[in-house]
Amino acid sequence: MRVGPGTVRFGLSDAAGKPIPHAQVVVEADMSHPGMPPRFAMATEPEPGRYQAQLEFPMAGDWVILLHITLPGRKKVERQFDLRGVRPN
Repeated sequence: MRVGPGTVRFGLSDAAGKPIPHAQVVVEADMSHPGMPPRFAMATEPEPGRYQAQLEFPMAGDWVILLHITLPGRKKVERQFDLRGVRPN
């Protein structure tokens, strides 16, 4: 991934590995750099259980992606993963 607009894609599945459709997901991108505000985007679901969000990465480096998930039935969960090495243009 490079500095600028980018697409974050991910899937949601239950303990049995079945896709979880119809979740609402807010994607938050945070950089460990002091003073860099987080970036937010609502994820869309192009196919059942598969999600994507368009984010702007204004700076090269390592980012942390937080998924704020509301599952069908309104249960809320959060997941996190690292996006390392966003490269300069």
